[in-house]
Amino acid sequence: MVMAPGKASAVVVSGPSGSGKTTLIKHLMLRYPNSHFSISATTRALRGEEVDGVDYRFISREKFESLRDSGDMLEWAEVHGEFYGTPRKEVLKALDQDLHVFLDIDVQGGLQVKEALGSRAWLLYVLPPDRKTLETRLRSRGTEDEAKVALRLANALGELAELPHYDAVVVNDDLALAVDQADELMRNRQHNENEWFSSGGREILKERFGLDLP
Repeated sequence: MVMAPGKASAVVVSGPSGSGKTTLIKHLMLRYPNSHFSISATTRALRGEEVDGVDYRFISREKFESLRDSGDMLEWAEVHGEFYGTPRKEVLKALDQDLHVFLDIDVQGGLQVKEALGSRAWLLYVLPPDRKTLETRLRSRGTEDEAKVALRLANALGELAELPHYDAVVVNDDLALAVDQADELMRNRQHNENEWFSSGGREILKERFGLDLP
């Protein structure tokens, strides 16, 4: 499944912490060997066994602001009091080399990438099965206190209101099935968002997450 010349895209994969989006990306990249993973820059501290330059590029707030102000960030956002962003040159270089670029970023960043790259970007949102599962996954990480878990949950629910702006949605209640579905959607550059909402998506958001979208 190697991308054909001139068909490379920036594939933005977003979802709340605990949705399984990072694992899903890893599985997709095994199916698309001619691809590149964009490592985000952040001002937050390392957690657990994270490695600088592998999980994130951990930089100072001052350096981040300098890169942002000089236009060297394709997208950036402040999340939970810390800055996150995507180096512009790295993504554009990979796309020019016909490499499929995966970006694991939040909704704010995803919409910025879509605005900046237009049709070269394709946005996928990974939704956990329900609110209870999301809470359980957040707490099972064991890297944050209850206040931060509550903040992440509130932000995750707020992000769901932006789902209509994404191209596709996958519910990750079974990883293997979610990977297969995401693979098919991505391979065909499908936009299933409208169909997903009209065929039960609104009910899923209301019943499982308490969110009533118009």
